[in-house]
Amino acid sequence: MRDTTDDATTAGEPAPVVKRGDEIDSEAVDAADGLRKSVLLDESDGAPNFAMRRFDLAAGAAVPRHTNAVEHEQYVLSGEYVVGIGEEEHVVGPGDALLIPAGVEHWYRNESEEPGAFLCVVPNGDDEIELVE
Repeated sequence: MRDTTDDATTAGEPAPVVKRGDEIDSEAVDAADGLRKSVLLDESDGAPNFAMRRFDLAAGAAVPRHTNAVEHEQYVLSGEYVVGIGEEEHVVGPGDALLIPAGVEHWYRNESEEPGAFLCVVPNGDDEIELVE
C-alpha cells in the first residue's frame, strides 16, 4: 500500500509517499549470485530526481567488476564486506558512506558469514550497467 497525504500540491510537484517495508518486493540481480535488490522509491512513486534502492549481499556472495552510467551514493546498513573502487579495496560496515562516480569500475565481495545490506541512491534515468572482463 502506498500512502499519500491529502495535502493539495501544485501541479507538477510530487505528492508525499510512504511505502511500508513489508510491502516492498525484492528481486534477484542477474549479474551476481546472492545479490537482491529492492526498489524503495523511484519515478513510479513520483520521485522527481532520484531512485532509492536497497541491496542485500548474502554471505559469501560477490558482485563482478562493473561500471554504471550514473553515480551511486551508498550507505551501509549491516554486515561487513569489501568494496573495490577502481584499484582500491575498502572494507565497509554499518554507517559507512560511499560515492562511486559514474563510469568508475567497482565490485563487491562478502567474505563474512553474515549478510550485508546497503542503500543505494542514483539519479533517475538509465542506469546502464557494463560488466568488465
